[in-house]
Amino acid sequence: MDGTGHRIAALTAREAGFVGCRHCTRVSPMGTRTCPRCGGALESRDRTSMQRVWAWWLVGLMAYIPANLYPMLLTRTVGRVQDATIVGGVIELAHHGAYGVAGIVFFASVIIPVGKFIAIAYLAVIVRRPHGHKPGHLLHLYEVVEWIGRWSMIDVFVVAILAALVQFNLLATINPGVAAVCFALSVVFTMLAAISFDSRRIWDQIRRTSDESPA
Repeated sequence: MDGTGHRIAALTAREAGFVGCRHCTRVSPMGTRTCPRCGGALESRDRTSMQRVWAWWLVGLMAYIPANLYPMLLTRTVGRVQDATIVGGVIELAHHGAYGVAGIVFFASVIIPVGKFIAIAYLAVIVRRPHGHKPGHLLHLYEVVEWIGRWSMIDVFVVAILAALVQFNLLATINPGVAAVCFALSVVFTMLAAISFDSRRIWDQIRRTSDESPA
């Protein structure tokens, strides 16, 4: 707002005739093909961003479904083989009183991945049309999705550590199941979907929303 109470629309770099590098954030005049600092390709808006987002999102979802249906761990003890899915492992941990560990595994393996799928799809849909949401909140949501991706591999790390430590030949061995590979692929694909999202589209939405708002 200015001194008279009128709304002042934010001026974006695109409207000012500049384009920012997505790699090193340097701003260059519009029409510059490559960034003079890092050599990256410059484009005001990534026109293929949404296609890549939905492609990675879809294959990530396709990998996440078998990750919950097939065993995450294969435990062999004296000739007996036991398997456990993600949810089955959480229930087993809770049954043995390890509620804290069970909660961490459930949060990292179920809540976070599902939340990322919902958040990425929500962002991809919402930036396509004008809306009444505050764009600043959308930017925070995108930053959270990017930041939290690095913690989505906790379940896979636990399986890898157990498989490396518990190897007693015929007495007891622990091996990763098919679900471990599917889960790792799902995490990688959702991270690629988040990286492919062009967050500058949110700033375009800020401009359209401010234009439509009454002074």
